[in-house]
Amino acid sequence: MFSLEVNDAVVLEQKQVLEQALSTNPKTQKALQKLIRQALMEIRPEMIAAVRSALASDPRGASQGIRTAVYKKILGGNINILDMRRKAGKPTSYEPPRKLDANPHQRGGNRVPRGERTNKVMHYGPLDRQWILRIVNSGTINGDRTAGTRSGRLGGNRGIIAARNFFGPSAQRALSKAVTNLSGLIDSELEAMLNKKK
Repeated sequence: MFSLEVNDAVVLEQKQVLEQALSTNPKTQKALQKLIRQALMEIRPEMIAAVRSALASDPRGASQGIRTAVYKKILGGNINILDMRRKAGKPTSYEPPRKLDANPHQRGGNRVPRGERTNKVMHYGPLDRQWILRIVNSGTINGDRTAGTRSGRLGGNRGIIAARNFFGPSAQRALSKAVTNLSGLIDSELEAMLNKKK
């Protein structure tokens, strides 16, 4: 015959630990949000690498525009290329090289000074260039890009940007990895909670 003796105090203590581990507990919810943020930040470098491989060149650092977000009302998060509500950081001082700079007497080139809006867009910092990533990812779906529509001083066609669709497949792979990582992080956190209560 086998008998099993149960210590009521141990069962009660384990029950309290499990109740604390429920996502409805505010402390646990914050801990889970922290783990979600950590899992998302771990896959961000992979997404940045995917962006860099999709862009022919990235002198202004648009690949740094990959964003992560952790939800407040429900447990979860995302990785995205959406604009931030407020501009994030410093503008870039990068200027594209001009062939005419080498010879100031050479004729040709654009003699119309840049407008205020063009100058602003040219100097958006790396963390504020999500819109560039969206254009490269989706292409110019409305056809040709026409210049000179703001001030009317210039006219011209800038051509079509073909969609590269790099974000969706890369994000799906990265998020699958994040889910696996998150599962391990939650297991470790729960184990630490149980060990702490012993």
